Order: sequence, then C-alpha cells, then structure tokens
Amino acid sequence: MNTDQTPPYAAADPAIISGGMGVRISWWVMSRIVSMMGGLGVVSGTGLEIVYPRLLQDGDPGGHVRRAFTELARRQPALTADIWEIFNKYYIEGGRQPGTPYKPVPTCRLTRVENFKPGPDSFWELPREMQVLVMAANFAEVWLAKEGHDKPVGINFLRKVERPLPWALYGAMLAGAAYILVGAGSPDELPSMIEKLSRHEPTAMSFKVYGTRSDSGSFYATVRPGELNISGAALPVPKFLAIVSSFGLANALASDPATRPYGFVVEGSEAGGHSVAPAKMRFDAAGKPLLIYTEQDKADIGAIAGLGLPFWLAGAYAGRGRLAAAQAAGARGIQFGTLAALSGQSGMTPELRSRVLKLLRSGELKVTNSMVSPTGFPFKVAQVPGTVSEEAVYEARPRRCDIALLQVNYLTPDGQLGYRCPAEPVDAFVAKGGRVQNTVGRACLCNALLAAAGCPQVCSGGYVEPAIVTLGEDLESARELLAQLPAGQETYTIGKALNFLRSGA
Repeated sequence: MNTDQTPPYAAADPAIISGGMGVRISWWVMSRIVSMMGGLGVVSGTGLEIVYPRLLQDGDPGGHVRRAFTELARRQPALTADIWEIFNKYYIEGGRQPGTPYKPVPTCRLTRVENFKPGPDSFWELPREMQVLVMAANFAEVWLAKEGHDKPVGINFLRKVERPLPWALYGAMLAGAAYILVGAGSPDELPSMIEKLSRHEPTAMSFKVYGTRSDSGSFYATVRPGELNISGAALPVPKFLAIVSSFGLANALASDPATRPYGFVVEGSEAGGHSVAPAKMRFDAAGKPLLIYTEQDKADIGAIAGLGLPFWLAGAYAGRGRLAAAQAAGARGIQFGTLAALSGQSGMTPELRSRVLKLLRSGELKVTNSMVSPTGFPFKVAQVPGTVSEEAVYEARPRRCDIALLQVNYLTPDGQLGYRCPAEPVDAFVAKGGRVQNTVGRACLCNALLAAAGCPQVCSGGYVEPAIVTLGEDLESARELLAQLPAGQETYTIGKALNFLRSGA
C-alpha cells in the first residue's frame, strides 16, 4: 500500500466523476461539460445501439451522428460500407412523422463461431451488422463527448447487459475512452479484454447460459478485430474502474493480477439504478422481499483503502463537504449521479425532469427500492405520476420484450441458444423454462429508460411506452441547489452542480 500523503495517481485522476446513468441520461453533452470543467465525464454505454438508430429516424438533429460516423469511417476505412449502410437504413431526412413507430433494431442475438478453438467451450458472436452498429454507437457517444478538448472521458457499462458488451467496449476504446467503468456483476474478465482489444487482438467474455450441464463447457462472446479488418496502431489502454459495493469483491479482484482493476467506484446502497441485494433478505407476510440495508451491508472503506488502489465513493457522497470527507477516508474522490441526472444538461426529457423537480421542491418526491428490474437486482425507482412507478400505468402496459437487452440466455432442447425475460408475456416466459414467480412486478426497463431519454416507442393503436425514472435516495443536495435558483429558473446547470460539490473541499 502506498503510504504517501499524495498518492501517485492524484495528479492524473479527476477527483469528481459523473455517474454513467440509465439509457443516455449520462449523454455526451453533459459528460463533455463535466470533463471540460476538470471532472471525469462518463457517458452511459447502455442501449446505444438502440438510441442511435432512433436518433437517425428523428432526422439526426444537429448532424452529430453523421459527424461521428464519418470520423469512425475515416479511422477505419474497412468499416466504411457497413457504417453507411447502417446510417442509410435508419436515417429519415427531416425525421419521422409524429406518432410513427420507430423501425425496430435487430436484437443482440449470438451465432456460433465454428472451428474457433478446440475443446468443450463454445464461442459466439453478433451478426456483422450488429457488431458494427454496437461499435459505431459507442464510438460516437465517446467521440462526441471528447470533441473539441483534450480532457479524459469515461464510459459506463453494465456487466448484466452481456451480449453487446464486448463490441461496445471496443467501440469506446476506438474513440479513445480514458476510463471504463463496469458494475452490475463481477467484471473480472474486463482487464484482460481491454489489454487485448488495445492491440486489436481477438478476445472473449463469458456469458451465462441456463440449462447447461457442468461438463458442457463455457460460453463466450468473441470479438475478432481481424475478421472486421480493423487495423492501426495500438490503442491507449483505458483505466478500468470496477464498481463494487463490498470489500469482498474488491479484494478478490485486486488479489489476482489478471483481474486487478486500476481502481474502484465503491457504491453505497443509497445509489440510484441497480444495486446488490441486502446480505440478509427479509420478506413481508405475502412473501414480498423487504429491501432493508443494515451496517452489515456497508462496504469496509478502510479495508478497501488498504488494498492500495485508487477508489471513489458513490451513493450519498454528492453533498457539500463530502468530497473532503471522502478524501480524508483515503478515497481519490467521489462519483455523483442524482445531482447530474436532475441538472439541465442531462439526457432526461425536459418535460419529465420538470415533473420530477416539482415533486422535489414540494417535498413529495419519493425514491423506493424495488424488484422491478428483470435482472433480479434491486432497482431504485422515483415515484413520478405518469411513469411506470404508478400501479395503473404499470398494469395498463402490454407485456412485451422487443428490445431484449436484459434477456437471459438458456439452452433449448435442440442445443441452441434461447432468450427469455421476466418482463415478457408470462406464458411465453414460462414456456421457455422460466419460473412464474420471477415475473411478478417485473417491468420492461429497456423501453421505459429509452422513454425517459426522449425516444419512446410508439406501438400499435398509438400506445406510447411510458418512462421510468431512477434516482438515488439522497436528494438533499439537489433540493439545496434548487433553493438557490433565482425566481423563474427551473433547474441548475451541471456546472453549478460541480462547483457545489467542490465547495468546502
């Protein structure tokens, strides 16, 4: 462990990191500002292969997608035809007509790579079109956040969204992402993948398949840059930050050179989005889980500091003086999410953000921890009228799974990969081997989070997918910033939020 007062990484690493929230809530516009102001702006890599085709169908406002895709084609000429085929497939001059459904994007389903390596393990990949789309979308989001300045930009991925992840990671690295953050599952394979992709070498990431025998080998999603004719000098190796909530996982990752990250983001249970379940689960009389966290569930910050790797504290650390408190505990700094999500530069639709802020001002905004997510992870939901948080809105929505990012893989009787999601129609889920109790209360986060970012699907009969809002439990800082606004100003800027976090440090 380094015992110097000023650790060797202190001069290089930003003290404040913005959260990689939702589907494009942490978008390139906000993240670019955070980085230019000396923090680490982090974009969300979740679902960008859906977002970008929808942006194109809305006419590519500002021409940002065209500009980013042009840059990727310039850097990787072998992908030029694929990139513009995708662009032209979805682009609508002037944008789609109001009330028109978005053209669906193929789901990220894997096909087997034959004769890749001998042995019981099997290797799989996305169809070429989806490989390029996933890479191009993640390249674009990072490149746009980096455009016009030389400050570092990061990208956040969910380990649970596993099928597109290897190609999303590669696309972000091609754009020069300086930091990669991964949570919602153990990211032990990421350091090795990053190293190999930096050299444009083939690499693979395991994915779970239900219904397999212990002797049937493991399943891997395989990126093969050579098959895509991607070339060029070695890429800068981004710093990998594992998002953890316990010393146990941090210690396990740090103990092995093959899995050791550059550092950690340590999330408390107050953080928004997905979180781990309490160590001891409790249930009410009806058998519904009570997500109650105790001291037992808090990460041992002192022990994590003792690992000698840089770390940032997240979840209830976005307050005045909390940066100084985190650094006094040995942390490099803090990560903030809720404060960023409610700022005027987040990717949340202005109308939805306005509703949330009115509730916050009046003291009526509540954030609950629920089992609404198909992943099985607890998920924080802000109680906002007109969103999926309302029972009537949830019940009125027809169950469907047409985005499929949170589907799990299972083995069909004929040995093929199948896909199921607890938020799809119950009969379909059960027919695929799922358990009916896993469908209770589950919502389609894919569609709801896309709606929150301003690109909701329009379904048959004109039904528009409702949004969902996820925030952390600590709302006091946002409330304090709102109270400082002049009359008539609805929300604060992301710059004001950054300066607020630095105050008292």
